[in-house]
Amino acid sequence: MEGDSVTLNNDVKVQRDDLILWMFGPQDTRIAEINKQVIDIFNSNVKFGYRLQMDSQTGSLTIRNIRTEHSGLYKLAIYNSRETTYKNFSVTVYARLPIAVITRDSSQCSSSSERPTNQNCSLLCSAVNVSDVTLSWYKGNRLLSRISVSDLSISLSLPLEVEYQDKNTYSCVLNNPISNQTRHLDITQLCHACPARLPVPVITRNSSNCFSSSSSSSGSSVSSCVLLCSAVNVSDVTLSWYKGNSLLSSISVSDLSISLSLPLEVEYQEKNTYSCVLNNPISNQTRHLDITQLCHTRPDCHSPWLVAALTFAVVLAMLAIVMGCLYRKYRTSRPKAETVQTDDIELAYAETKFLPNVQNKKPNGTEETIYSTVNGH
Repeated sequence: MEGDSVTLNNDVKVQRDDLILWMFGPQDTRIAEINKQVIDIFNSNVKFGYRLQMDSQTGSLTIRNIRTEHSGLYKLAIYNSRETTYKNFSVTVYARLPIAVITRDSSQCSSSSERPTNQNCSLLCSAVNVSDVTLSWYKGNRLLSRISVSDLSISLSLPLEVEYQDKNTYSCVLNNPISNQTRHLDITQLCHACPARLPVPVITRNSSNCFSSSSSSSGSSVSSCVLLCSAVNVSDVTLSWYKGNSLLSSISVSDLSISLSLPLEVEYQEKNTYSCVLNNPISNQTRHLDITQLCHTRPDCHSPWLVAALTFAVVLAMLAIVMGCLYRKYRTSRPKAETVQTDDIELAYAETKFLPNVQNKKPNGTEETIYSTVNGH
């Protein structure tokens, strides 16, 4: 088996003048020899490297950590003064067997969320990168089906259909001529009712988070778009955001049927591809993000300073209009000084005109004061 040490035995004791020569493959490539009790290992051979070792007493050859590519025909030639002896060794190296994997055929639940009407559960036993093996299904000790592969290293799969309430024991066996690996089937674990069909997640823009974030290194403002991926009434699922093939974030829920939401923040002009994936153990649903559709610039997404300036300008304009109206009302309600109209009788007021006083002295020395008259209009 691969990884073991294999010894090709020579039962004859090496004599002083003997030449012991080991060859490998169809070209009889020299790989090791003992000549006059001097051991020479041809480590320059890439196929074996430093795996070869010879016994100086018998000339037996040991291959350490043997690999499948070391399978083939080995030839031993013994030359001495009496005779020449040949021996052939056919070596087959088998890879270590993996344990087969049993899975449920997920396509059985792809079209309906209910249990199939025929009450049967379709299973698949698989083994990858195997060669020279046989894959088999057993019911108890009775062989049900099998499939074999020869030299090629391929993947094998073998289906089996059982009833949901089947109480028999089933096993999947992978074997080669020297070993085997067995996987026993647990019907109760794999053959439960199909889970509910997954909904396609919904991506929406979070309108309450329309803002600009400043870059501390450059001082520039970078506009961000906050998105929300949601799925309602789900259980036993995981909701994830991916950037290309890289997982960005995920959230899971177990048995309870609830609603899940997972946020993501991207730049408006971003060119990367994003997707939101909802999955359970047997299926998944993917929603791809269209940034140009959801993350366009909106008229209500402005800088706070710009909004404040616009608000202040509007307030000032309204104040100016109110002051203008009050002033015009005051002008139109003010009375005229010249005329007062009462009961359709017009009263005319005299215009007061003050004239300087004139004083005359009489001959007797007394003074006479003369007053000016008031003329009415």
